[in-house]
Amino acid sequence: MTGVLAGRTAAPAGRRIEDWQPEDTAFWAEAGARIARRNLVYSVLSEHIGFSVWSLWSVLVLFLGPAYHIDPAGKFLLTALPTAVGAVLRIPYTFAVAKFGGRNWTVLSALLLLVPTVLTGLVLKPGVSFSTLLLVSAVAGVGGGNFASSMANINAFYPERLKGWALGINAGGGNLGVPVVQLLGLLVLATAGAAHPRLLLVIYLPLIVLAALGAALRMDNLATLKGDRGALREVLPEPHTWVISVLYIGSFGSFIGFGFAFGQVLQVQFHHQFDTPVKAAYLTFLGPLLGSLIRPVGGRLADRFGGAVVTCWNFVAMAVGAAVVLVASRQHSLGLFLAGFVALFVLSGLGNGSTYKMIPAVFRARAATAVAAGADRETAERTARRRSGAVIGLAGAIGAFGGVLVNMAFRQAFLSSHRGDGAYLAFLGYYALCLLLTWAVYLRRRPGRLAGV
Repeated sequence: MTGVLAGRTAAPAGRRIEDWQPEDTAFWAEAGARIARRNLVYSVLSEHIGFSVWSLWSVLVLFLGPAYHIDPAGKFLLTALPTAVGAVLRIPYTFAVAKFGGRNWTVLSALLLLVPTVLTGLVLKPGVSFSTLLLVSAVAGVGGGNFASSMANINAFYPERLKGWALGINAGGGNLGVPVVQLLGLLVLATAGAAHPRLLLVIYLPLIVLAALGAALRMDNLATLKGDRGALREVLPEPHTWVISVLYIGSFGSFIGFGFAFGQVLQVQFHHQFDTPVKAAYLTFLGPLLGSLIRPVGGRLADRFGGAVVTCWNFVAMAVGAAVVLVASRQHSLGLFLAGFVALFVLSGLGNGSTYKMIPAVFRARAATAVAAGADRETAERTARRRSGAVIGLAGAIGAFGGVLVNMAFRQAFLSSHRGDGAYLAFLGYYALCLLLTWAVYLRRRPGRLAGV
């Protein structure tokens, strides 16, 4: 058996594994778990740096003082644009794994992070035009694409019973890039001052190179992913693709949108308490940090109780959290406002993990139905893996657009009333829609309901 397994997992020149069967328990215990874990570690590292680069402008806007002549509405555009570009790039990034291989694409996508980092360092100084800053901030969107390719790759490495945990670890470790870059931004602000934003970029240049080098030396390509390139056409007509995408807008869209906007929200809505960038930076990292750390817990809870159950109750709690923030805004209560927002960050992290767990569960249930109707088991399971990988990328892209909507909702609310009440009310309504949708599609007893989602 050992000799057979060694042959199946050998990675010759180019680190390519020809045969990968994670559902085979003997294979998994002998070699699969170790190989998957190694790829997960370096995937998390690369994705983490990608999230940091994607989130750079959530920090850099705090450095843009009066000398840059940019109003709060313009700063919200600077954070919304990389969010939008990253969302668009998630679709081609997902399928780049199948075309180039997980290892190869991780190396290339990590090296691409050098482009926005270097460009930002070249142009970021007083006197630069707003249009130039918009263009450079848009290039930072390449960091948002890394998530989709990383998740599609790790999804293929792990068996169904561990996907919630593995995807949660992968995504949570990546999401940590948001609070880490904000903490480093705070460090620069508190030590060197707002006149030296380039120091933050200097920190990331060697980290990007190390991430690419680690992927090149330690990750593997799976030959079994080569058949996934046509999966997008197959999942586009699938109703569950769009239901889960709507849910992911509510969970991940909230996480990334709040992460990019929170510092600005504090400075605009509670200006007297946060009249300097450093004061805002002391708090901006806390919500994204907790939301990132809790994401694997959402995946683990979904593994145990079912993704739909966890997701539904999570949106109930998010609706309550949005209501708390709305009341705090109207009462000008900073303590209640911070408590409500931190709760939203934590709940969005939980929802990220549970919603993503639903994706492979949906297609596993569809495969079980097909097998019961007479389909070949191996073919049905292979189709389920292909389609779940495609939906992971597509839902990730659509969900990231939720971050754009969050930033634009804040921009419009502050332009019209100098408070975020309109945005908070919109968030509350959307979370209510998501919990009703989850219940109606996945939990309500009805003919044709998918089991085990």
